[in-house]
Amino acid sequence: MSQATLSSPAARTSDHVQPAPVRRRLVRSAMRPILMIGGIAMVIVTVGAWWLTGGRMVSIDDAYVRAAKEVIATDVSGIVTAVPVHEGQRVSQNDVLLRLDPRPFQIALAGAVANRNGLVATLEAEKLDYKRMLRQVDVKDAQVASDQANYDRFANLVKNGGVTRAEYDNARFQLMADKQTVEALKVTAAMQLTRLGGDPEVDVRTMNDYLQAAARVDEAQRQLDHTVIHAPFDGVVTQVDSVQPGMYLAAATAAFGLVSDQHLWVEANPKETELTHVKLGDKVEVTVDTYPGRVWHAVVESIAPNSGSEFSVLPAQNTSGNWVKVVQRIPVRIRVERQEGDPQLRAGMSVIADIDTGHTRSWRDLF
Repeated sequence: MSQATLSSPAARTSDHVQPAPVRRRLVRSAMRPILMIGGIAMVIVTVGAWWLTGGRMVSIDDAYVRAAKEVIATDVSGIVTAVPVHEGQRVSQNDVLLRLDPRPFQIALAGAVANRNGLVATLEAEKLDYKRMLRQVDVKDAQVASDQANYDRFANLVKNGGVTRAEYDNARFQLMADKQTVEALKVTAAMQLTRLGGDPEVDVRTMNDYLQAAARVDEAQRQLDHTVIHAPFDGVVTQVDSVQPGMYLAAATAAFGLVSDQHLWVEANPKETELTHVKLGDKVEVTVDTYPGRVWHAVVESIAPNSGSEFSVLPAQNTSGNWVKVVQRIPVRIRVERQEGDPQLRAGMSVIADIDTGHTRSWRDLF
């Protein structure tokens, strides 16, 4: 190759141009520290964001749907005559659920009413009897006045021999006897007035005897009314087949159950360490195991003032020296905001409740 060729412009330019692989290695070498620093910064930011928002959400899987429920029973005993509902039937408040034979109670009510009405006549007669006693006292007072006049006259005549000593004594004894009779009649009248409450014109319907008789009528009427059991609230009846017409139902014996399908709530049992920032009114998202993917919105309605073990037969406290600390659970009541068309919630369903406490941490908490 000639000297001219080696010294050409093209040859000189090629001496300063680096190959492409070399340039890429240089770029990668320059970017590596940047990427490392950026990665570390991203991790720091992510961890910081997680720490700042940590503790805001509380997820509770120990939660269940609860509903207002009642065991249907009555406080009177009788023969079941009709059960006009069937298993799983939805009933409204005041619908008839069960009927007992009313005849024994109707008879008892009729007897109580007759006794009350008869007592009115008796008490009115006692008022008239008191007036009769007063008249007898007046008659005897007049007799005593006559006896006194005879006695005074005989006392003057006996001195002159106008009457015998026997006639005088008879007049004296007659006066004494009539006076005692008057006193006895006054005592009897006072006793009768006491029975009337001290008021001879008393309204007999305010007297104790009448009130007791009226109370027996009310009790008989109450028992008759309780032969028909009405639904205390809207709901669904269950275990109806345990009661059949013709069977004897003793007082206070459970007939069947009524479960509300309107008054529902969620009872969650979080650990006590999860309640640090939970408060009344916190928003809650509720998911039910039966309906995957379906979310109900709810709010924290109440937080129990005690743990679930406080009212247990065997409390957790142990003073024997071998006590082991166990994290307690505090019942939390959550009100579910149901909408038209939501699937039916049933008492006892398992629930997951996610409570948004709204709590955020501060960088100052690190120091």
